[in-house]
Amino acid sequence: MSPSKIRFSELVGEQTRAEIFATVLTSGPISRTQLAQRLGLVPSSVTRMLPPLLEHDYLRESDAAPQGRGRPQKMLHVNPDKHIVVGTKIGPAQVSGVVTDMAANVLARAEVPIADCTPETALSAAAALTSRLLSEAPEAADRVLGLGVGVSGHVDSDAGICRYSALLDWNKVDVAGPLREATGLPVVVNNDVNTLVVAERWFGQGRDVDSFAVVTVGPGIGCGLLLDGTLFSGATGLAGELGHLPLDPAGPMCSCGRRGCLEALAGDRAVLRHLQDAGVPCTTISEAIDLARSPAGGSAQAVARSAFAEAGAALGRGLAGMCNLLNLQKIIIAGEGAVAHDLFGPAASQALEAHAFSTAARDCDIHVDPVRHDLWARGAACLVIRDAVGAAIS
Repeated sequence: MSPSKIRFSELVGEQTRAEIFATVLTSGPISRTQLAQRLGLVPSSVTRMLPPLLEHDYLRESDAAPQGRGRPQKMLHVNPDKHIVVGTKIGPAQVSGVVTDMAANVLARAEVPIADCTPETALSAAAALTSRLLSEAPEAADRVLGLGVGVSGHVDSDAGICRYSALLDWNKVDVAGPLREATGLPVVVNNDVNTLVVAERWFGQGRDVDSFAVVTVGPGIGCGLLLDGTLFSGATGLAGELGHLPLDPAGPMCSCGRRGCLEALAGDRAVLRHLQDAGVPCTTISEAIDLARSPAGGSAQAVARSAFAEAGAALGRGLAGMCNLLNLQKIIIAGEGAVAHDLFGPAASQALEAHAFSTAARDCDIHVDPVRHDLWARGAACLVIRDAVGAAIS
Protein backbone atom coordinates (compact mmCIF):
# COMPACT_ATOMS: atom_id res chain seq x y z
CA MET A 1 0.00 0.00 0.00
CA SER A 2 1.34 3.45 -0.91
CA PRO A 3 2.18 6.01 1.81
CA SER A 4 -0.62 8.27 0.55
CA LYS A 5 -3.18 5.50 0.95
CA ILE A 6 -1.88 4.67 4.42
CA ARG A 7 -2.17 8.30 5.45
CA PHE A 8 -5.71 8.54 4.05
CA SER A 9 -6.70 5.40 5.96
CA GLU A 10 -5.24 6.82 9.18
CA LEU A 11 -7.08 10.11 8.62
CA VAL A 12 -10.40 8.38 8.03
CA GLY A 13 -9.85 6.34 11.19
CA GLU A 14 -9.15 9.46 13.25
CA GLN A 15 -12.20 11.27 11.92
CA THR A 16 -14.51 8.28 12.37
CA ARG A 17 -13.40 7.62 15.96
CA ALA A 18 -13.80 11.31 16.79
CA GLU A 19 -17.30 11.27 15.29
CA ILE A 20 -18.16 8.07 17.17
CA PHE A 21 -17.00 9.66 20.42
CA ALA A 22 -18.92 12.88 19.71
CA THR A 23 -22.09 10.95 18.90
CA VAL A 24 -21.86 8.92 22.10
CA LEU A 25 -21.18 12.13 24.03
CA THR A 26 -24.19 13.98 22.62
CA SER A 27 -26.63 11.05 22.27
CA GLY A 28 -25.53 8.47 24.83
CA PRO A 29 -26.13 6.14 26.44
CA ILE A 30 -26.50 4.55 23.02
CA SER A 31 -26.26 1.01 21.69
CA ARG A 32 -23.83 -0.04 18.98
CA THR A 33 -26.73 -0.59 16.59
CA GLN A 34 -28.17 2.83 17.28
CA LEU A 35 -24.71 4.35 16.92
CA ALA A 36 -24.21 2.77 13.50
CA GLN A 37 -27.63 3.98 12.37
CA ARG A 38 -27.00 7.49 13.65
CA LEU A 39 -23.67 7.74 11.79
CA GLY A 40 -24.81 5.96 8.63
CA LEU A 41 -22.19 3.23 9.10
CA VAL A 42 -22.44 -0.50 8.81
CA PRO A 43 -22.31 -2.18 12.27
CA SER A 44 -19.03 -3.91 11.44
CA SER A 45 -17.32 -0.52 10.98
CA VAL A 46 -18.46 0.60 14.42
CA THR A 47 -17.30 -2.70 15.91
CA ARG A 48 -13.88 -2.25 14.30
CA MET A 49 -13.47 1.34 15.52
CA LEU A 50 -14.68 0.87 19.09
CA PRO A 51 -11.96 -1.28 20.77
CA PRO A 52 -9.33 1.50 21.14
CA LEU A 53 -11.95 3.84 22.57
CA LEU A 54 -12.97 1.22 25.11
CA GLU A 55 -9.46 -0.02 25.89
CA HIS A 56 -8.21 3.51 26.59
CA ASP A 57 -11.27 4.16 28.75
CA TYR A 58 -12.61 7.05 26.67
CA LEU A 59 -15.87 5.13 26.34
CA ARG A 60 -17.48 2.59 28.62
CA GLU A 61 -20.11 -0.04 27.97
CA SER A 62 -22.72 -1.05 30.51
CA ASP A 63 -25.87 -3.16 30.56
CA ALA A 64 -29.22 -1.45 30.17
CA ALA A 65 -32.39 -2.88 31.59
CA PRO A 66 -33.79 -5.55 29.24
CA GLN A 67 -36.85 -4.72 27.19
CA GLY A 68 -39.46 -7.46 27.71
CA ARG A 69 -37.82 -10.88 27.67
CA GLY A 70 -34.77 -9.83 25.68
CA ARG A 71 -31.21 -9.83 26.90
CA PRO A 72 -29.80 -6.71 28.56
CA GLN A 73 -28.47 -4.41 25.85
CA LYS A 74 -24.94 -3.02 26.01
CA MET A 75 -25.02 0.77 26.06
CA LEU A 76 -22.08 3.05 25.30
CA HIS A 77 -21.36 6.20 27.28
CA VAL A 78 -18.45 8.61 27.72
CA ASN A 79 -16.18 8.31 30.74
CA PRO A 80 -16.28 11.97 31.81
CA ASP A 81 -13.53 11.53 34.41
CA LYS A 82 -10.86 10.32 32.01
CA HIS A 83 -9.35 13.83 31.71
CA ILE A 84 -10.14 17.49 32.17
CA VAL A 85 -9.62 20.08 29.44
CA VAL A 86 -9.18 23.86 29.31
CA GLY A 87 -10.70 25.98 26.57
CA THR A 88 -10.14 29.70 26.01
CA LYS A 89 -11.29 32.41 23.61
CA ILE A 90 -9.10 35.45 23.02
CA GLY A 91 -11.09 38.52 22.00
CA PRO A 92 -10.16 42.16 21.46
CA ALA A 93 -11.38 43.19 24.93
CA GLN A 94 -11.32 40.07 27.08
CA VAL A 95 -10.17 36.48 27.44
CA SER A 96 -12.76 33.91 28.52
CA GLY A 97 -12.16 30.32 29.57
CA VAL A 98 -13.64 27.11 30.91
CA VAL A 99 -12.51 23.81 32.37
CA THR A 100 -14.53 20.82 31.20
CA ASP A 101 -14.53 17.10 31.77
CA MET A 102 -14.31 14.67 28.85
CA ALA A 103 -18.06 14.94 28.33
CA ALA A 104 -17.52 18.70 27.83
CA ASN A 105 -19.46 19.50 31.00
CA VAL A 106 -18.26 22.87 32.29
CA LEU A 107 -16.63 22.50 35.72
CA ALA A 108 -15.39 26.08 36.07
CA ARG A 109 -15.62 29.26 34.02
CA ALA A 110 -14.09 32.73 34.18
CA GLU A 111 -13.28 35.73 32.03
CA VAL A 112 -10.88 38.63 32.42
CA PRO A 113 -10.77 42.01 30.67
CA ILE A 114 -7.55 42.98 28.90
CA ALA A 115 -6.18 46.50 28.57
CA ASP A 116 -5.17 45.88 24.95
CA CYS A 117 -5.08 42.95 22.55
CA THR A 118 -1.38 42.89 21.78
CA PRO A 119 -0.08 39.30 21.62
CA GLU A 120 1.96 39.79 24.79
CA THR A 121 -1.01 41.04 26.81
CA ALA A 122 -3.54 38.58 25.44
CA LEU A 123 -1.37 35.46 25.70
CA SER A 124 -0.21 36.38 29.18
CA ALA A 125 -3.84 36.80 30.23
CA ALA A 126 -4.77 33.46 28.65
CA ALA A 127 -1.96 31.67 30.49
CA ALA A 128 -2.90 33.26 33.82
CA LEU A 129 -6.56 32.42 33.29
CA THR A 130 -5.64 28.80 32.51
CA SER A 131 -3.70 28.52 35.77
CA ARG A 132 -6.57 30.10 37.69
CA LEU A 133 -9.13 27.73 36.22
CA LEU A 134 -6.99 24.65 36.86
CA SER A 135 -6.53 25.72 40.47
CA GLU A 136 -10.28 25.25 40.87
CA ALA A 137 -10.26 21.69 39.50
CA PRO A 138 -9.37 18.76 41.81
CA GLU A 139 -6.21 16.82 40.91
CA ALA A 140 -5.80 18.93 37.80
CA ALA A 141 -2.10 18.29 37.34
CA ASP A 142 -2.63 14.55 36.86
CA ARG A 143 -5.75 14.80 34.72
CA VAL A 144 -5.44 17.78 32.39
CA LEU A 145 -5.36 16.77 28.73
CA GLY A 146 -4.58 20.07 27.05
CA LEU A 147 -5.52 23.65 26.27
CA GLY A 148 -7.71 24.73 23.36
CA VAL A 149 -7.52 28.32 22.12
CA GLY A 150 -9.82 30.19 19.75
CA VAL A 151 -8.66 33.41 18.05
CA SER A 152 -10.10 35.36 15.15
CA GLY A 153 -8.69 35.46 11.65
CA HIS A 154 -6.49 33.18 9.56
CA VAL A 155 -5.24 30.48 11.90
CA ASP A 156 -2.80 27.77 10.87
CA SER A 157 -3.94 25.11 13.32
CA ASP A 158 -1.15 22.67 12.48
CA ALA A 159 1.51 25.27 13.26
CA GLY A 160 -0.40 26.88 16.14
CA ILE A 161 0.03 30.30 14.53
CA CYS A 162 -2.39 33.14 13.85
CA ARG A 163 -1.27 34.16 10.36
CA TYR A 164 -3.39 37.31 10.29
CA SER A 165 -6.24 38.79 12.29
CA ALA A 166 -7.63 42.16 11.27
CA LEU A 167 -9.81 42.27 14.39
CA LEU A 168 -6.88 41.72 16.77
CA ASP A 169 -4.29 43.40 14.52
CA TRP A 170 -2.11 40.27 14.69
CA ASN A 171 0.31 39.20 12.00
CA LYS A 172 2.22 35.89 12.19
CA VAL A 173 1.70 35.46 15.92
CA ASP A 174 2.83 32.20 17.51
CA VAL A 175 -0.04 31.33 19.83
CA ALA A 176 0.70 27.72 20.76
CA GLY A 177 4.40 28.14 21.58
CA PRO A 178 4.20 30.80 24.32
CA LEU A 179 1.11 29.20 25.87
CA ARG A 180 2.72 25.75 25.83
CA GLU A 181 5.80 27.18 27.53
CA ALA A 182 3.77 29.15 30.09
CA THR A 183 1.32 26.37 31.01
CA GLY A 184 3.26 23.18 30.27
CA LEU A 185 0.23 21.86 28.36
CA PRO A 186 -0.31 20.61 24.83
CA VAL A 187 -2.06 23.46 22.97
CA VAL A 188 -4.58 23.28 20.11
CA VAL A 189 -5.28 26.57 18.30
CA ASN A 190 -8.04 27.27 15.80
CA ASN A 191 -10.17 30.05 14.42
CA ASP A 192 -12.62 31.10 17.12
CA VAL A 193 -15.69 30.61 14.92
CA ASN A 194 -14.51 27.07 14.20
CA THR A 195 -14.70 26.42 17.93
CA LEU A 196 -18.34 27.53 17.80
CA VAL A 197 -18.96 25.15 14.89
CA VAL A 198 -17.77 22.22 17.01
CA ALA A 199 -19.86 23.38 19.98
CA GLU A 200 -22.96 23.78 17.82
CA ARG A 201 -22.33 20.37 16.24
CA TRP A 202 -22.01 18.64 19.61
CA PHE A 203 -24.58 20.54 21.67
CA GLY A 204 -26.51 23.06 19.63
CA GLN A 205 -28.35 23.80 16.43
CA GLY A 206 -25.94 21.76 14.28
CA ARG A 207 -26.68 18.36 15.80
CA ASP A 208 -29.25 17.39 13.18
CA VAL A 209 -27.46 18.41 9.94
CA ASP A 210 -24.20 17.52 8.22
CA SER A 211 -23.54 20.77 6.34
CA PHE A 212 -23.97 24.09 8.09
CA ALA A 213 -22.26 27.39 8.75
CA VAL A 214 -21.93 29.50 11.87
CA VAL A 215 -21.85 33.18 10.94
CA THR A 216 -20.93 35.60 13.71
CA VAL A 217 -21.95 39.25 13.58
CA GLY A 218 -20.60 42.09 15.66
CA PRO A 219 -17.32 44.03 15.40
CA GLY A 220 -16.39 41.60 12.63
CA ILE A 221 -18.21 39.10 10.43
CA GLY A 222 -16.87 35.59 11.05
CA CYS A 223 -17.75 32.23 9.57
CA GLY A 224 -17.03 28.58 10.31
CA LEU A 225 -18.08 25.63 8.15
CA LEU A 226 -19.04 22.03 8.75
CA LEU A 227 -19.30 20.23 5.40
CA ASP A 228 -20.48 16.63 5.16
CA GLY A 229 -19.92 16.20 8.88
CA THR A 230 -16.34 17.50 8.91
CA LEU A 231 -14.99 20.84 10.10
CA PHE A 232 -13.69 22.52 6.94
CA SER A 233 -10.69 24.84 7.29
CA GLY A 234 -9.39 24.93 3.73
CA ALA A 235 -5.86 24.36 2.45
CA THR A 236 -4.13 26.54 5.06
CA GLY A 237 -6.84 27.30 7.63
CA LEU A 238 -8.21 30.30 5.72
CA ALA A 239 -11.67 28.95 4.84
CA GLY A 240 -14.68 30.85 6.14
CA GLU A 241 -13.45 34.44 5.80
CA LEU A 242 -16.93 35.55 4.79
CA GLY A 243 -16.37 38.97 6.35
CA HIS A 244 -13.74 39.73 3.73
CA LEU A 245 -15.86 38.77 0.75
CA PRO A 246 -15.45 41.77 -1.62
CA LEU A 247 -18.95 43.14 -2.32
CA ASP A 248 -18.37 46.76 -3.32
CA PRO A 249 -15.04 47.90 -4.84
CA ALA A 250 -16.03 51.53 -4.16
CA GLY A 251 -17.28 50.81 -0.65
CA PRO A 252 -15.88 51.88 2.72
CA MET A 253 -12.45 50.84 3.92
CA CYS A 254 -12.31 47.58 5.87
CA SER A 255 -10.10 46.79 8.84
CA CYS A 256 -8.09 44.52 6.55
CA GLY A 257 -7.05 47.51 4.42
CA ARG A 258 -9.29 46.77 1.45
CA ARG A 259 -12.48 48.43 0.31
CA GLY A 260 -16.01 47.12 0.28
CA CYS A 261 -15.63 43.89 2.27
CA LEU A 262 -18.82 42.47 3.76
CA GLU A 263 -17.48 43.31 7.22
CA ALA A 264 -17.13 46.98 6.24
CA LEU A 265 -20.76 46.98 5.06
CA ALA A 266 -22.43 44.86 7.76
CA GLY A 267 -20.28 45.02 10.92
CA ASP A 268 -20.81 47.25 13.93
CA ARG A 269 -18.69 50.02 12.46
CA ALA A 270 -20.89 50.16 9.38
CA VAL A 271 -23.96 50.80 11.54
CA LEU A 272 -22.20 53.49 13.58
CA ARG A 273 -20.78 55.13 10.45
CA HIS A 274 -24.28 55.34 8.96
CA LEU A 275 -25.53 57.09 12.09
CA GLN A 276 -22.58 59.46 12.32
CA ASP A 277 -22.86 60.42 8.64
CA ALA A 278 -26.49 61.34 9.32
CA GLY A 279 -25.50 63.50 12.29
CA VAL A 280 -26.86 61.10 14.93
CA PRO A 281 -24.44 60.96 17.89
CA CYS A 282 -24.00 57.25 18.66
CA THR A 283 -20.63 55.97 19.82
CA THR A 284 -21.40 52.33 20.71
CA ILE A 285 -23.43 49.61 19.07
CA SER A 286 -25.46 49.21 22.28
CA GLU A 287 -26.56 52.85 21.98
CA ALA A 288 -27.51 52.24 18.35
CA ILE A 289 -29.60 49.21 19.29
CA ASP A 290 -31.38 51.11 22.07
CA LEU A 291 -32.07 54.01 19.72
CA ALA A 292 -33.48 51.75 17.00
CA ARG A 293 -35.80 50.10 19.52
CA SER A 294 -36.77 53.34 21.25
CA PRO A 295 -40.54 53.73 21.72
CA ALA A 296 -40.17 57.49 21.24
CA GLY A 297 -39.71 57.15 17.49
CA GLY A 298 -38.56 60.24 15.62
CA SER A 299 -36.01 60.89 12.90
CA ALA A 300 -33.06 59.55 14.91
CA GLN A 301 -34.81 56.22 15.42
CA ALA A 302 -35.59 56.06 11.69
CA VAL A 303 -31.91 56.60 10.88
CA ALA A 304 -30.90 53.86 13.32
CA ARG A 305 -33.41 51.42 11.85
CA SER A 306 -32.18 52.28 8.37
CA ALA A 307 -28.58 51.66 9.44
CA PHE A 308 -29.38 48.16 10.70
CA ALA A 309 -31.48 47.39 7.62
CA GLU A 310 -28.64 48.45 5.32
CA ALA A 311 -26.20 46.25 7.23
CA GLY A 312 -28.69 43.36 7.10
CA ALA A 313 -29.10 43.70 3.34
CA ALA A 314 -25.32 43.47 2.88
CA LEU A 315 -25.19 40.44 5.17
CA GLY A 316 -27.98 38.79 3.19
CA ARG A 317 -26.05 39.24 -0.07
CA GLY A 318 -23.04 37.60 1.55
CA LEU A 319 -25.14 34.70 2.83
CA ALA A 320 -26.64 34.26 -0.65
CA GLY A 321 -23.18 33.90 -2.13
CA MET A 322 -22.30 31.27 0.46
CA CYS A 323 -25.54 29.35 -0.11
CA ASN A 324 -25.02 29.46 -3.89
CA LEU A 325 -21.53 28.01 -3.48
CA LEU A 326 -22.18 25.39 -0.79
CA ASN A 327 -25.94 24.63 -0.80
CA LEU A 328 -25.96 24.59 3.01
CA GLN A 329 -28.70 22.98 5.09
CA LYS A 330 -28.48 25.54 7.89
CA ILE A 331 -26.87 28.84 8.84
CA ILE A 332 -26.57 29.72 12.53
CA ILE A 333 -26.32 33.46 13.22
CA ALA A 334 -24.30 34.00 16.39
CA GLY A 335 -21.93 36.45 18.02
CA GLU A 336 -22.43 39.58 20.09
CA GLY A 337 -24.44 41.29 17.36
CA ALA A 338 -27.01 38.50 17.09
CA VAL A 339 -29.02 40.22 19.85
CA ALA A 340 -29.98 42.81 17.19
CA HIS A 341 -31.36 40.22 14.77
CA ASP A 342 -34.83 41.78 15.04
CA LEU A 343 -33.31 44.93 13.52
CA PHE A 344 -31.14 43.50 10.72
CA GLY A 345 -32.72 40.05 10.21
CA PRO A 346 -35.70 40.97 7.99
CA ALA A 347 -33.49 42.83 5.50
CA ALA A 348 -30.94 39.99 5.56
CA SER A 349 -33.65 37.42 4.80
CA GLN A 350 -35.02 39.50 1.92
CA ALA A 351 -31.57 39.94 0.38
CA LEU A 352 -30.77 36.26 0.80
CA GLU A 353 -33.95 35.28 -1.03
CA ALA A 354 -33.41 37.91 -3.73
CA HIS A 355 -29.83 36.91 -4.54
CA ALA A 356 -29.86 33.14 -3.95
CA PHE A 357 -29.82 30.92 -7.01
CA SER A 358 -32.70 28.52 -7.60
CA THR A 359 -33.69 26.89 -4.28
CA ALA A 360 -30.47 27.73 -2.37
CA ALA A 361 -32.25 30.04 0.09
CA ARG A 362 -35.20 27.72 0.65
CA ASP A 363 -32.88 24.75 1.16
CA CYS A 364 -31.18 26.55 4.06
CA ASP A 365 -32.74 27.11 7.49
CA ILE A 366 -31.63 30.24 9.36
CA HIS A 367 -31.34 30.03 13.16
CA VAL A 368 -30.25 32.68 15.64
CA ASP A 369 -28.13 31.71 18.63
CA PRO A 370 -26.74 34.70 20.60
CA VAL A 371 -24.22 32.51 22.42
CA ARG A 372 -22.46 33.40 25.66
CA HIS A 373 -18.70 33.84 25.68
CA ASP A 374 -18.18 30.57 27.52
CA LEU A 375 -19.65 28.59 24.61
CA TRP A 376 -16.76 29.77 22.44
CA ALA A 377 -14.35 28.55 25.12
CA ARG A 378 -16.28 25.30 25.53
CA GLY A 379 -15.93 24.74 21.79
CA ALA A 380 -12.17 25.26 22.09
CA ALA A 381 -12.11 22.57 24.78
CA CYS A 382 -14.10 20.30 22.46
CA LEU A 383 -11.37 20.68 19.82
CA VAL A 384 -8.84 19.29 22.29
CA ILE A 385 -11.14 16.37 23.12
CA ARG A 386 -11.83 15.67 19.44
CA ASP A 387 -8.15 15.74 18.44
CA ALA A 388 -7.09 13.62 21.40
CA VAL A 389 -9.70 10.95 20.79
CA GLY A 390 -9.00 10.89 17.06
CA ALA A 391 -5.21 10.78 17.20
CA ALA A 392 -4.00 9.41 20.51
CA ILE A 393 -5.56 6.01 20.02
CA SER A 394 -4.94 5.53 16.29
